[in-house]
Amino acid sequence: MSFIFRRLFSTTQPAMSEAAQKKVQQMIDENGVMVFSKSYCPYCNNSKRILDSYGAKYTHYELNQEDDGAEIQKALLDLTGQRTVPNIFIGKQHIGGNSDLEAVVKNGKNGKKIEELLQAAAAIEQ
Repeated sequence: MSFIFRRLFSTTQPAMSEAAQKKVQQMIDENGVMVFSKSYCPYCNNSKRILDSYGAKYTHYELNQEDDGAEIQKALLDLTGQRTVPNIFIGKQHIGGNSDLEAVVKNGKNGKKIEELLQAAAAIEQ
């Protein structure tokens, strides 16, 4: 009986992870700015305030409020190497967390200022 249980568990786990990976990629692809966060996280809330201050249109996925939040967070770890939140993408490009977003605001990224990144991602009006 334990063999059957282990077999079922081991075959279910990768399928769930694969579904989470596809869901993460779809959210990143379909949204100019995608923020994976937790509603109680002060760093997540700060990142959303920063984006709001630029008038950015963004989608946020509150991992602690979704049934698949833990799986999504595991998929993000596989994709980015980052387990912490917020996990931010602008124009399908991984920005990182709150301190990374603050650095982009201050110094830019790859020679582009935050406004340029948001405009390129069609997340703010030009």
